[in-house]
Amino acid sequence: MPELPEVETVANGVHARIHGQTIRSVWTSNMPQTFKSPPDLIAETLAGARVDRVRRVGKTVVFELTRKVDGEEKAAQFLVHLGMTGRLLVSAPETPHPAHTHAILALSGGQELRFVDARRFGRLSVMDQPYKGPGREPLTISLEDFIGLFRGRKTPIKAALLNQKLLHGVGNIYADEALFHAGIRPRRQAGRLTREELKRLLSALVKVLKKAIKLGGSSVSDYVDADGVAGFFQLHHYVYSRTGEPCRNCGRPIERVVVGGRSTHFCPTCQR
Repeated sequence: MPELPEVETVANGVHARIHGQTIRSVWTSNMPQTFKSPPDLIAETLAGARVDRVRRVGKTVVFELTRKVDGEEKAAQFLVHLGMTGRLLVSAPETPHPAHTHAILALSGGQELRFVDARRFGRLSVMDQPYKGPGREPLTISLEDFIGLFRGRKTPIKAALLNQKLLHGVGNIYADEALFHAGIRPRRQAGRLTREELKRLLSALVKVLKKAIKLGGSSVSDYVDADGVAGFFQLHHYVYSRTGEPCRNCGRPIERVVVGGRSTHFCPTCQR
C-alpha cells in the first residue's frame, strides 16, 4: 500500500499538473467497492469545480475545490485513498484508458485525471468540511507530542508506529526503516522506550520520510507517480524486504518476524 512518501509524491505531481483548472465532466465506473460517497454525489460535486490545491493528509490525497452553488462560491474536498494498487494519472484524452479505470475527470486544460485501481481497495469520496486525517502528522509533530503518543502503551513500537490514529501516513516500509536507523528493535514495548530513544526515532523517521519523498517513494509493487513513473527509494532500503541479506552496516543477515500481523524486518546487531 502506498505510504506517506508515495502519496506525497502523487499529490505533488497532480497539483503541479492540474491546479487552477476546472473539472468539466466526471465519469465513474459505479463499482461499489471504490466509492465511499455515492458516485452521483461525487460527479455532482466535482463537475464545474475549480481545483485550488492538491495535497496529502496521512495516506489520503486531498483535492481542495471551489464550486458555485446558487451563485455563491463554496469549498468542497475530493478525497482519494489509493488503497493497495490505486493510481492517479494525468493523461491526454487520446491515451487509451488502462484496465480497471474507475473515474475520469475531464479538465479545462484538455487533459484527463484518471483513477485506476486493479484490486479496488482504493476509495473515493467528497465532503464539505476540511479533512484533517485520523492522527498526527509525522513530518511536523513536535518531540514532546511524539513522546506523548507512546506514553504508557504496552504495544510493540512497530505496531504503534502503524497505528494511524496516532501517526497517520506511516506504513510498513518506513516504520521498519526508521526503527533501523534509530537502532530500536521493533518488538520493544512502546511505553518503555526512553526519551532519548524516542528522540532518535522521530529524527530517523523524519529523515527517512523526507529522503523517500525526494526519491519519489518506494516502488516495491504497483506504485507509480502521476506520470506513471516508478520511485527509487527501494534502492536505499536498509532492512525492508531484505530478509537474509547482509546488513549494510554490520554484515549480519537481516531477520524477519511478524509484529501485529505485519512482516517486520530488522538487524539483530544494529537494533537493540
